[in-house]
Amino acid sequence: MKTKQADLIHRLTDYQLKQQLLLSQFFLFALSLLLSLFLFEKFSVWFTLVEWSFTELFYYGVVPGVIVVVIDLLLMYSLPKKLYDDGGINEKIFKNRSVPDIFVISLIVALSEEMLFRGVIHTVFGYFIASFLFAIVHIRYLTKPVLLISIVLVSFYLGYMYEITSNLLVTIIAHFIIDFFLALTIRLQK
Repeated sequence: MKTKQADLIHRLTDYQLKQQLLLSQFFLFALSLLLSLFLFEKFSVWFTLVEWSFTELFYYGVVPGVIVVVIDLLLMYSLPKKLYDDGGINEKIFKNRSVPDIFVISLIVALSEEMLFRGVIHTVFGYFIASFLFAIVHIRYLTKPVLLISIVLVSFYLGYMYEITSNLLVTIIAHFIIDFFLALTIRLQK
């Protein structure tokens, strides 16, 4: 399956790939809003999931995000490249993007995925289910043990940050930092 997905992605132009990526994220965003209509007591629950606490956002969002990026970079540069190869998909997505484009894509991905997995699923069904489903959605990593372990650990780490803070902005910030800086690394390696 991964080979078919990688082949399909390599046939897409950069523009088509960006469209597909944004479409998938719009779907996750819309799904989170739709599910919240059925699973939340009131739609206004969304406002209780966000708190603007600079200290909390820094210590539980920025710091964990940077820790994950540093660990990931250390592993990428110390392990054989084939263990971190996702079939060239991430490289195809990010290598020709501008920094502002990477910023926007990373922000959209962090927002839509965290709204669904932490905002709705974690809030309603709990930590383990949300973290497990987040890891499963990244199906292309299932045949790569290092990438799979990495995404599972990151998923549970983000879930834990949400568990202890109940602040969706914390996980959005951490997720954004991870995606943005790892995508920048791909962009700068081209």
